[in-house]
Amino acid sequence: MQGSHRAAILHGQDYRARLKQMLASHLPEAEVYDPLEDHGDSINYDDHTGREVFFRHNRMCRSVDVVLAFVPEASMGTAIEMREAHQNGRAVIAISPLEHNWSVKFCSHEIYPDVAAFEAALADGRVRQLICEVLAS
Repeated sequence: MQGSHRAAILHGQDYRARLKQMLASHLPEAEVYDPLEDHGDSINYDDHTGREVFFRHNRMCRSVDVVLAFVPEASMGTAIEMREAHQNGRAVIAISPLEHNWSVKFCSHEIYPDVAAFEAALADGRVRQLICEVLAS
Protein backbone atom coordinates (compact mmCIF):
# COMPACT_ATOMS: atom_id res chain seq x y z
CA MET A 1 0.00 0.00 0.00
CA GLN A 2 2.91 2.31 0.74
CA GLY A 3 5.17 0.99 -2.01
CA SER A 4 8.37 2.95 -2.34
CA HIS A 5 7.09 6.19 -0.82
CA ARG A 6 9.53 7.74 1.60
CA ALA A 7 6.77 9.69 3.33
CA ALA A 8 4.01 8.16 5.45
CA ILE A 9 1.45 8.06 2.63
CA LEU A 10 -0.30 5.38 0.62
CA HIS A 11 -0.54 4.90 -3.12
CA GLY A 12 -3.99 5.04 -4.68
CA GLN A 13 -5.89 1.89 -3.83
CA ASP A 14 -8.72 2.15 -6.37
CA TYR A 15 -7.58 -1.02 -8.15
CA ARG A 16 -8.77 -3.14 -5.20
CA ALA A 17 -12.48 -2.73 -5.94
CA ARG A 18 -11.98 -3.76 -9.56
CA LEU A 19 -9.93 -6.82 -8.60
CA LYS A 20 -12.51 -7.91 -6.02
CA GLN A 21 -15.30 -7.56 -8.59
CA MET A 22 -13.35 -9.62 -11.13
CA LEU A 23 -12.63 -12.33 -8.57
CA ALA A 24 -16.30 -12.44 -7.54
CA SER A 25 -17.32 -12.84 -11.19
CA HIS A 26 -14.78 -15.46 -12.23
CA LEU A 27 -13.94 -17.25 -8.95
CA PRO A 28 -17.16 -16.84 -6.95
CA GLU A 29 -16.11 -19.48 -4.43
CA ALA A 30 -13.01 -17.48 -3.45
CA GLU A 31 -12.83 -15.91 -0.01
CA VAL A 32 -10.99 -12.64 -0.56
CA TYR A 33 -9.06 -10.99 2.25
CA ASP A 34 -8.18 -7.36 1.62
CA PRO A 35 -5.89 -5.91 4.31
CA LEU A 36 -6.98 -2.38 3.46
CA GLU A 37 -10.53 -3.13 4.65
CA ASP A 38 -9.35 -3.83 8.19
CA HIS A 39 -6.34 -1.53 8.21
CA GLY A 40 -7.22 1.55 6.16
CA ASP A 41 -5.49 3.80 8.70
CA SER A 42 -2.42 1.57 9.14
CA ILE A 43 -0.05 4.33 8.08
CA ASN A 44 -0.91 6.00 11.42
CA TYR A 45 -0.50 2.93 13.64
CA ASP A 46 1.95 3.12 16.52
CA ASP A 47 4.98 0.86 16.24
CA HIS A 48 3.53 -1.89 18.43
CA THR A 49 0.30 -2.16 16.43
CA GLY A 50 2.08 -1.80 13.09
CA ARG A 51 4.57 -4.54 13.96
CA GLU A 52 1.80 -6.90 15.09
CA VAL A 53 -0.22 -6.35 11.89
CA PHE A 54 2.84 -6.61 9.65
CA PHE A 55 3.98 -9.95 11.04
CA ARG A 56 0.43 -11.36 11.28
CA HIS A 57 -0.16 -10.59 7.60
CA ASN A 58 3.13 -12.21 6.66
CA ARG A 59 2.18 -15.34 8.63
CA MET A 60 -1.21 -15.38 6.87
CA CYS A 61 0.57 -15.63 3.52
CA ARG A 62 1.93 -19.01 4.60
CA SER A 63 -1.55 -20.53 4.82
CA VAL A 64 -3.81 -18.85 2.26
CA ASP A 65 -4.30 -20.62 -1.07
CA VAL A 66 -3.33 -17.64 -3.22
CA VAL A 67 -1.53 -14.34 -2.86
CA LEU A 68 -2.54 -11.89 -5.57
CA ALA A 69 0.16 -9.23 -5.55
CA PHE A 70 -0.45 -5.90 -7.29
CA VAL A 71 3.06 -4.51 -7.70
CA PRO A 72 3.18 -1.49 -10.03
CA GLU A 73 6.47 -0.49 -8.39
CA ALA A 74 8.83 -2.02 -5.86
CA SER A 75 7.22 -2.84 -2.54
CA MET A 76 9.25 -4.46 0.21
CA GLY A 77 6.17 -5.52 2.17
CA THR A 78 4.58 -7.18 -0.83
CA ALA A 79 7.88 -8.89 -1.67
CA ILE A 80 7.96 -10.43 1.81
CA GLU A 81 4.35 -11.60 1.50
CA MET A 82 5.09 -13.13 -1.90
CA ARG A 83 8.11 -14.98 -0.54
CA GLU A 84 6.23 -16.30 2.49
CA ALA A 85 3.49 -17.67 0.24
CA HIS A 86 5.89 -19.11 -2.34
CA GLN A 87 8.09 -20.80 0.27
CA ASN A 88 5.02 -22.46 1.74
CA GLY A 89 3.61 -23.89 -1.48
CA ARG A 90 0.92 -21.28 -2.02
CA ALA A 91 0.06 -19.86 -5.43
CA VAL A 92 1.51 -16.42 -6.05
CA ILE A 93 0.12 -14.36 -8.89
CA ALA A 94 1.61 -10.94 -9.63
CA ILE A 95 0.11 -8.09 -11.57
CA SER A 96 3.21 -6.11 -12.33
CA PRO A 97 5.28 -4.55 -15.09
CA LEU A 98 8.38 -5.50 -13.03
CA GLU A 99 8.94 -8.86 -14.73
CA HIS A 100 12.72 -8.58 -14.28
CA ASN A 101 12.60 -7.68 -10.58
CA TRP A 102 13.89 -10.78 -8.80
CA SER A 103 11.27 -10.72 -6.04
CA VAL A 104 8.49 -10.58 -8.60
CA LYS A 105 10.16 -12.96 -11.05
CA PHE A 106 11.24 -15.71 -8.67
CA CYS A 107 8.41 -15.58 -6.12
CA SER A 108 5.55 -15.62 -8.66
CA HIS A 109 4.00 -18.56 -10.41
CA GLU A 110 2.62 -16.19 -13.04
CA ILE A 111 3.10 -12.51 -13.81
CA TYR A 112 0.53 -10.43 -15.68
CA PRO A 113 1.76 -7.03 -16.90
CA ASP A 114 -1.48 -5.24 -16.03
CA VAL A 115 -5.00 -5.69 -14.70
CA ALA A 116 -6.45 -6.23 -18.19
CA ALA A 117 -4.13 -9.18 -18.84
CA PHE A 118 -5.01 -10.67 -15.45
CA GLU A 119 -8.72 -10.26 -16.19
CA ALA A 120 -8.34 -12.05 -19.54
CA ALA A 121 -6.59 -14.97 -17.81
CA LEU A 122 -9.33 -15.09 -15.18
CA ALA A 123 -12.04 -15.10 -17.83
CA ASP A 124 -10.55 -17.93 -19.89
CA GLY A 125 -9.77 -20.16 -16.90
CA ARG A 126 -5.96 -19.90 -16.92
CA VAL A 127 -5.85 -18.43 -13.42
CA ARG A 128 -8.06 -21.18 -12.01
CA GLN A 129 -5.92 -23.84 -13.72
CA LEU A 130 -2.70 -22.32 -12.39
CA ILE A 131 -4.02 -22.21 -8.85
CA CYS A 132 -5.11 -25.86 -9.02
CA GLU A 133 -1.72 -26.94 -10.41
CA VAL A 134 0.28 -25.06 -7.78
CA LEU A 135 -1.81 -26.27 -4.87
CA ALA A 136 -1.70 -29.87 -6.14
CA SER A 137 2.09 -29.93 -6.34
